[in-house]
Amino acid sequence: MKILALIGSPRKGGNTDILVDRILEGSKAKRHTGEKLYLYKYKISPCIDCRNCKKGDYVCTIKDRMQNIYPKMVGADLIIFGTPNYWYGPTGVMKLLIDRMRPFVANAKLKGKKWILVTPAAEGAEVCKPLVQMLRLSFDYLGMKFVGKILVAAYEKGEIRANQAELKRAYHLGMSLK
Repeated sequence: MKILALIGSPRKGGNTDILVDRILEGSKAKRHTGEKLYLYKYKISPCIDCRNCKKGDYVCTIKDRMQNIYPKMVGADLIIFGTPNYWYGPTGVMKLLIDRMRPFVANAKLKGKKWILVTPAAEGAEVCKPLVQMLRLSFDYLGMKFVGKILVAAYEKGEIRANQAELKRAYHLGMSLK
C-alpha cells in the first residue's frame, strides 16, 4: 500500500508530525511505503469557484504548487490528513488543500481511497468533533473510505512524546492498515 501523509502543521517535528511518523513506522512493519508532504512548504491558492474543474478534463486550472500534490494524491492508496485543531477546524493551509480537492468530485479519482485523520488539540479529542464531521462529510462525498483517527490532547511542540499510550496507538493504527 502506498501512503501519502499531508502535514498541515506549521511546526515541523511537532505533535502532528510525530504522530504521523508513528503511523508510518507501523505501516512499514507491514511493508507499506509512505511519503510525507509539509503543506506549509507549498503555495496553495484558494479555490476561486471558477468551475473549470467541472468540465473538460476535470482538473483544477489554477497554476500553483497544488498541481504537484494532485498526482501524489491520485497515486496513493491511503491519505493521512495531519492537522492541529485550529478554531475547531483544520489549519488554514489544510483547508486550502481540502477546498482545492473539488476536481475529485467530477473526476472521481479519489473514490475508494482510504483516509486517516491525525489531530492534536490543546483541549483534547472532544473539541475535534466539528473537524471530524467536516472531513467525514467532505470525504464521504468524494467516495473515500475512513479507516481511522488519532485525536489527542497536545499543545506544546513535541509534548506528545511523553504520551507513550498515544504513540503506541498511532503505531498500531499503522500496523493495522490493509
